[in-house]
Amino acid sequence: MIQKERLSLLNSKEPKKGDYVLYWMQAAQRAEGNPALEYAIRAANEIRQPCLAFFGLTDRFPEANARSMTFMLEGLGETRKALADRGVKLVIMTVSPERGAVELAKPASLAVVDRGYLRIQKEWRARAAEDMPCRLVQVETEVVVPVETASPKEEYAAATLRPKIRRLLPEFLTAWSETKPMKDSLGRTDASLDPEDIPAILSALKIDRKVAASPVYKGGTGEAKKRFRLFLRERLDHFGDLRNDPSLDYLSHLSPYLHFGQVSPVWAAMKVAATDSRGKDAFLEELIVRRELAANFVHYNPRYDSPDSLPAWARATLREHARDERPSLYSREELEAGKTHDPYWNAAQMEMVLTGKMHGYMRMYWGKKILEWSPTVEEAYAAALSLNNQYEIDGRDPNGFAGVAWCFGKHDRPWTRRPVFGSVRYMNDKGLRRKFDIDRYVRNVGGLGLPPS
Repeated sequence: MIQKERLSLLNSKEPKKGDYVLYWMQAAQRAEGNPALEYAIRAANEIRQPCLAFFGLTDRFPEANARSMTFMLEGLGETRKALADRGVKLVIMTVSPERGAVELAKPASLAVVDRGYLRIQKEWRARAAEDMPCRLVQVETEVVVPVETASPKEEYAAATLRPKIRRLLPEFLTAWSETKPMKDSLGRTDASLDPEDIPAILSALKIDRKVAASPVYKGGTGEAKKRFRLFLRERLDHFGDLRNDPSLDYLSHLSPYLHFGQVSPVWAAMKVAATDSRGKDAFLEELIVRRELAANFVHYNPRYDSPDSLPAWARATLREHARDERPSLYSREELEAGKTHDPYWNAAQMEMVLTGKMHGYMRMYWGKKILEWSPTVEEAYAAALSLNNQYEIDGRDPNGFAGVAWCFGKHDRPWTRRPVFGSVRYMNDKGLRRKFDIDRYVRNVGGLGLPPS
């Protein structure tokens, strides 16, 4: 059963007599654990029509590059095959997604779309809803508890969202059974890209080619499951104790796959919840509470990509210390190249540049130092977001926007007052050396140019 709270009607059009039910796949790029897909197939079965899936591939998504596009296409190739095995054709077109969805909805009886929280994702769905000739139903796919069900407002911190989420978990931490289509759509002749022909597709897109595909992370649901099985078997038990240690690797590495919707957060949460591992609670806190706090942030705060999104106390204290002397100043080019005086920061930057992912604890340190080494808060915020979105496979994501904002005081409280930071939380290299074998982390990144595996 798909909970009614996951469903929302995006327009007031009536269902009409068409040829198929359209599933506009955008955020949930997977063939399993996907309530939007299941809703579309069930709706198609009710009227004895096939379900046709569509994905709009656009180079106009902010900061799209060869790294993110390659990862996404690797996943779409696998998803297309998995959908075909279920009798659903996936049409992939190089087109602004809302335009392609409107075009394919013309002969459709009903259209179904998954949900995204970023500004551009909302705009796509709003424009499509207005222009479509049929009803458009949105199904929430990328969180465990639907955002507006969890809270009707922007939450101050994890502490205020946590009890609301936990109260609702028994209702929403449930799987969706897969439905077999009564009619398949495989015989349709709609022109479609072959996502496995990645070089040809990338060559036709106007994207940044400077950031190459990751040599470490390959896209796709199968790859996500392989990494997660390893995590459950060898790392989950120690996740609570060792996840913050960048010299070790006790992470799940699911964030790139969650970002592109290649794996369901409900599936991952249920797998962990079913274990008796001592790391279970810590992992579910990260996967559900912290991740959905980020979704809450970008959904309710229209300035999520600006220092204006920070709490009043953080804006005030940073403003009071705006003229403080910075201990060092680095240009955007120096930061991007990892050319600072700090070997730990440089290693974090290069881990991200080389692999497409930075250790979670180092992301916090990394962002704090950009604030400390930039002439203004505005320049620091812009640099952190730009570098994160350019190099991280999971950049351009609610977690990324919330993570950068946290470095500037979001979802936190005032701490001891310091130069530059005011009462925003401070981090330094002494803390890294005290807590971890941080020089081992530097060696891991620097040895082969790759992070620990």
